[in-house]
Amino acid sequence: MFKRMPGDEPHRIVSTTPDTAVVFKPAVVQTPAIITLVIFVARFVAGLFRLVWRHPVALAAIAVPAGLCLVYGWRVALLLVVPALVAMGAWAILDRPTFARWIGWRLVAFARWFWIYRRHWQPVMAVAGLARHLRGREYVPRLVKVTSDSWADRLTVRMLDGQAVKDWSDRIENLSHGFGSESCRVAVARAGHLVLTFPRHDPLATPIAALPIPDTPTVGAVEIGRQEDGSPWLLRLHGTHVLVAGATGAGKGSIIWSAIRGLMPAMHAGLVEIWALDPKLMELSYGRALFGGRYAADPADCADLLDEAVTVMQKRAARFAGIQRSHTPTLDDPFVLVVVDEVAFLTAYQSDRQLRQRISAALATLTTQGRAVGVGVLAALQDPRKEVMNIRNLFPDKIALRLDESEQVDMVLGDGARDRGALADRISPRPERGAGVGYVRLETSPDPIRVRAAYVSDDDIRAMVGEVR
Repeated sequence: MFKRMPGDEPHRIVSTTPDTAVVFKPAVVQTPAIITLVIFVARFVAGLFRLVWRHPVALAAIAVPAGLCLVYGWRVALLLVVPALVAMGAWAILDRPTFARWIGWRLVAFARWFWIYRRHWQPVMAVAGLARHLRGREYVPRLVKVTSDSWADRLTVRMLDGQAVKDWSDRIENLSHGFGSESCRVAVARAGHLVLTFPRHDPLATPIAALPIPDTPTVGAVEIGRQEDGSPWLLRLHGTHVLVAGATGAGKGSIIWSAIRGLMPAMHAGLVEIWALDPKLMELSYGRALFGGRYAADPADCADLLDEAVTVMQKRAARFAGIQRSHTPTLDDPFVLVVVDEVAFLTAYQSDRQLRQRISAALATLTTQGRAVGVGVLAALQDPRKEVMNIRNLFPDKIALRLDESEQVDMVLGDGARDRGALADRISPRPERGAGVGYVRLETSPDPIRVRAAYVSDDDIRAMVGEVR
């Protein structure tokens, strides 16, 4: 009987008794030492070149003082290095953004690469199940590059051949805990390459005060808060429809009122009309004077207002047919934004079947045909299930605030959104920490963006109404 033994077992066999199974041992090819040495030197030089290419500032900060010490002694090195450090300090004080971009964050990236990511890369990959053992050899995904900014580290990773993005998105908790971060986001850079984002701290942990009303009228994207990277959160309302989903107290009102504040100058100029549907009588009733009579709370009145919006849309479509394919706000044809707070009260929870069907049909018509002629819908709801909101896929842009269940994240933002880091079910229920915090998925990008809307208080709303009066 012949027996084939794997790995390193054959060399352990020492018995030659007749009943011992015959083992076929692979032939060993003796590699000349010079070839091994050349390969080792080539790999070392290539690795050194990559290191210098990716971290020139950090290596220069280490190599230059060390070289001066070796050549001229530590006294001369100190004399030459101290003025350079003083100049760097002055640069950091006088022009901090430029210093951080060219020097500071590069040094942070090198330190994080050396001490955290490179040092723990192999064990984290192995424990997370992203490394593979084939024929006695371990294959580990390659850490290509580390970049840092004010709030996060971004790692460019070369996946193993045959791996899929889902293999990584399913292990975001392993990766975040393995590298000491609160969360991990996975995004595709290009074929075979991913970008892993590890936040170092949470810039959205504190509430944002109501943003000032813009000085100039605009119907473009309005600033309503801040993104996780510190940049302004600009929400586009003209030419799209927006769905906001979140549990009670998640901050849906912050998004609605911040959007209205951003459109106030355009409303005064006659370029925007806001039609408000407020079936709960709690959110939009504060600003009834802002809506110019286009306010409804009773379900029947809401249905009438929606039908009127459909009529406006259809008349514009008839006039634009064959003339123009997109809408430009004018005094004659202003942008109409239909704001619906808690849309489920008008659809799923409406007891009158005929009224419910009428409202659902009007909303479906507006969301399928309205944006090309300047009629948009901004709708908010608590429960994103299909039986509650069966037209949620007709909203190109979606916002997920704090949700009760992990499955609801994909209901709002689309399949795989939670795997890519949209942990809306983990947002803090404490208002001072989690109200207005959410994830945005835009029509133009499948990757969710973490944001926080500014908080608009009752006093801010009264001040807005006072300006109109």
